[in-house]
Amino acid sequence: MRLILPALILLFPGLAAAAAAPSPAEIVAQAPNAAWRDVAPERLLVMKLADGGRVVIELAPEFAPVHVANVVRLAQSHQWDQGAIIRVQDNYVVQWRVRDEAAPLPNGFVAHPGAEYERPLAGLDYMALPYPDPYAAQSGIASGWLVGREGGQIWPAQCYGVVGVGRDMPPDTGDGRELYVVNGEAPRQLDRNLAVIGRVLEGMERLGALPRGTGPLGFYTDSRQNVTISGVTLAADLPASLRPTMQVMRTDSPSFHAYMAARAARHDPFFVRPAKGVALCNVPVPAREKK
Repeated sequence: MRLILPALILLFPGLAAAAAAPSPAEIVAQAPNAAWRDVAPERLLVMKLADGGRVVIELAPEFAPVHVANVVRLAQSHQWDQGAIIRVQDNYVVQWRVRDEAAPLPNGFVAHPGAEYERPLAGLDYMALPYPDPYAAQSGIASGWLVGREGGQIWPAQCYGVVGVGRDMPPDTGDGRELYVVNGEAPRQLDRNLAVIGRVLEGMERLGALPRGTGPLGFYTDSRQNVTISGVTLAADLPASLRPTMQVMRTDSPSFHAYMAARAARHDPFFVRPAKGVALCNVPVPAREKK
């Protein structure tokens, strides 16, 4: 295709515009430094797996401040050390837990947080997505996070890579000792039903490639199948030389608007018919390690 496309353009000049249209990946790769914002180390969790793999999570205290604080306290008291991934359900979630759920809780830990499933829009920047959403009256982006909206209330959408808090039946809301990440098609039916504490910025390919559990709901049936977590550390607690320097794309930047338009209507050469629309979870906010 690379060899014959220039010849086709000579024969059919109308192809030139399509050939020149960048793909979403090209837009992200070409975005200037001004299109990116640094993620503060106080908002980053670094999870190390026993095989040496690294997963970096951006925290979302805007949406679940009490649950986020609990997770950070667990990290700072080393309760994630030698914890384990215990569940990998295909096209749904990967779930992990602390080393010992019977261990004493750290100071300041809230054992029974409220239901931090939605919040007022007031105080956050917001941009509506101009396409219908089957799970919300409206969807959009609030301060860089993909959200559903109904009136003055918003909530983080359960998209691929989103990290939430496992819980039992209501009124339990979970306390942060069990977490999950969405590893497939967005289970948006979970919106407003579980607390979201963040999103994976790096390492999702490792979590997505783990062996699937064979028990009900994808749980591992033998503890020897569990994937050991070496530890989870707040990036701010690491030496500066060991901190990940992550960035996410500014959603108010021209680059993001171009990226979103390209996701909604692909005009790069491979595509014959642009979709002319995009679902909320198909506009993931790009992330990168700072150059």
